[in-house]
Amino acid sequence: MNGGTLNIHATAVVLGTRGILFTGPSGSGKSMLAFACIAAARRQGAFAALVADDQVFVSRHGEQLVASRPDPIAELIELRGSGIAKVESIAAAVLDLAVAVIPHPESERLPPENERFSIAGIGELPLIRIWQGTPDPLAVLAAFASDLHGEIPF
Repeated sequence: MNGGTLNIHATAVVLGTRGILFTGPSGSGKSMLAFACIAAARRQGAFAALVADDQVFVSRHGEQLVASRPDPIAELIELRGSGIAKVESIAAAVLDLAVAVIPHPESERLPPENERFSIAGIGELPLIRIWQGTPDPLAVLAAFASDLHGEIPF
């Protein structure tokens, strides 16, 4: 491992073969968007699992950023207003992409090209923005994941 591990406020999932880090302030809808993507991917027959919700340990291993979870929160995701749900979970995953949860669609109509999410002292990930109220966040993610990775895993 190169460098240390940083505990960040985010939600990490795996959709198909891709590790996705949902970012944004507390209450922005990270967990709900991540959960919606997991559910949609599973309905389409793709592998999907939670890595961590609320606290995500991010570390660098060679050129890759890896997300892992604190054991006490394994399989748990907070769905604001509904409670804590149990979800299939894996202990760690390589991260491929960060998603910034946007509270209002009119915040900024067109984000900068080739935007990156920086994790202090650890590294960077390609970043896309998704509005918290989008009816199909997995479709939005898939539309941009193909440009970023050359494949749509679901």
